[in-house]
Amino acid sequence: MTRPTPETLAHTARRARATADPAGTVDPAAARAAATPAVPAVRTAAPAQVSGASSLVRSLEALGVDVVFGIPGGAILPAYDPLYDSTVRHILVRHEQGAGHAATGYAQATGKVGVCIATSGPGATNLVTPIADAYMDSVAMVAITGQVASPLIGTDGFQEADIQGITLPITKHNFLVQTAEEIPQVLAEAFHLASTGRPGPVLVDIPKDVLQASTTFSWPPTLDLPGYRPTLHPHGKQIREAARLMAAARRPVLYVGGGVLKAGATDGLRRLAELTGIPVVTTLMALGAFPDSHQQHLGMPGMHGTVAAVYGLQKADLIVALGARFDDRVTGKLDSFAPDAAVVHADIDPAEIGKNRHVDVPIVGDAKHVIDELIAAVTAERSAGRTADLGDWWTQLDDLRTRYPLGYDEPVDGTLSPQYVIKRLGEIVGSDAIFVAGVGQHQMWASQFISYEKPHTWLNSGGLGTMGYAVPAAMGAKVGKPDTVVWAVDGDGCFQMTNQELATCALEGIPVKIAVINNGNLGMVRQWQTLFYNERYSNTELGTHKHRIPDFVKLAEALGCVGLRCESAADVDKTIAAAMEINDAPVVIDFVVGKDAMVWPMVAAGTSNDEIMFARGVRPVFDEDDI
Repeated sequence: MTRPTPETLAHTARRARATADPAGTVDPAAARAAATPAVPAVRTAAPAQVSGASSLVRSLEALGVDVVFGIPGGAILPAYDPLYDSTVRHILVRHEQGAGHAATGYAQATGKVGVCIATSGPGATNLVTPIADAYMDSVAMVAITGQVASPLIGTDGFQEADIQGITLPITKHNFLVQTAEEIPQVLAEAFHLASTGRPGPVLVDIPKDVLQASTTFSWPPTLDLPGYRPTLHPHGKQIREAARLMAAARRPVLYVGGGVLKAGATDGLRRLAELTGIPVVTTLMALGAFPDSHQQHLGMPGMHGTVAAVYGLQKADLIVALGARFDDRVTGKLDSFAPDAAVVHADIDPAEIGKNRHVDVPIVGDAKHVIDELIAAVTAERSAGRTADLGDWWTQLDDLRTRYPLGYDEPVDGTLSPQYVIKRLGEIVGSDAIFVAGVGQHQMWASQFISYEKPHTWLNSGGLGTMGYAVPAAMGAKVGKPDTVVWAVDGDGCFQMTNQELATCALEGIPVKIAVINNGNLGMVRQWQTLFYNERYSNTELGTHKHRIPDFVKLAEALGCVGLRCESAADVDKTIAAAMEINDAPVVIDFVVGKDAMVWPMVAAGTSNDEIMFARGVRPVFDEDDI
């Protein structure tokens, strides 16, 4: 069995390097107190003689797994025989990419570890994209793959692929199981690694002969993870210094990333924000971590963020980053980002601190513990009479919010506005639903025009930007939250990549609802061609308008779903209402919208956030002396 030594755990900058301490930010006592790896044992099991495949399935049962997404094939086939009698529900997807994204959607919606299964060779390589997607967005997922029999490894055997080597840069860790006796321990370690510290995908590759071998199964196993000790509690000195800066700042911003959601720290975030009065921005991965409707929420920062959020960060004198990573879509041109801001950066992954932006107060720790301890430290500062006066700062930000609110122009050609469709969808469906987006213009409009009031109600592919994510991720979310309404907002391009999983939904009784924003084009690419390539529309028209190929209503019906179409603003509300009335089958709505709508505001790639455009040809006007 391949052991996760400190060296292998650190093979890339994103490995779980919990023992790293780049700036003396880890409290030694807190590090020693970090939890010893523990098996999340649902039950114990007396030793029993079984096959390796049965040991695998029993391990999944003992770990509390209720569902896996997968497709059988030759190398993994031995595992499917005991799975037939298992309490673990197996959902037969139509493509391994769908299995991976479904596991991701399940994990994002429930907070549990998502599990997908594939066979060797092409089955395993079809998981590469969803594994990379889960890695970029820090999603707890375990991917189990079959491998050719041990004697064939390295011989270019039929359907052999070195999936361990292929996924080395995009997994938190991966294993090649060498004996059947190791299976329970490997599975327990995989789930522990995936779900603790900074979450991420873990791959378990099992040769066919190992699955067929006889072994003794017992539970729980003992974990052996040398060097893996995530730091949960922050260093007290760093917390006190952060609180001191927050009390002294005049233009502070809380920059909130997806790590706050993963840590279950949203209640604490709200207490911290209201205690300090500091403006809050939430990244694309953090929507719902702080209510959109809250007066202190400036919106989403970044390439398509609000003017107030972008300029709030840009002109801040203090940025308190919580579970965020200063990615390029937020910072714009890095050397011009927030030039006057001191930075407090709190993250459970020490590799992220200082990676992109110089940090004045680095804090390694779990966001929930960091925020709770910041609340205590800020309260102490306030008790000592040290409180920031943010009146002028809020006057300036409120002025920007008033002058540059999110909005859109109705299409001049009379076509249906995609922004209107998405806005009404959010208003009619409500804030209790889960919204899942593909990637592109519709994703940005869904982030802008739907109000996210609660955590874990917005799922999307943020870091990798994976077209085809929405439909299978919505399927996984609905499986994990069967009593919650789940809508996928997809584009006509994204939808055609993975819509075959609607057949899975129809047959498995997973009534997701899909809003296809059909503008006949690869919309975001067309927008860039309009703005930067002199309207030379090279290979972006999809034919879903001109030729209605495919006809999404007929396609939906062929896949066992209810198909609806809406082409006018007058029909939007009643079409959404009709979809909401259908709860015994998946529903697809083909919203035929105009092709020329654009996403605004916009910071062009590679430019400074100072160059944000409110609309085409419209730059925000603000008084530098005031800001």
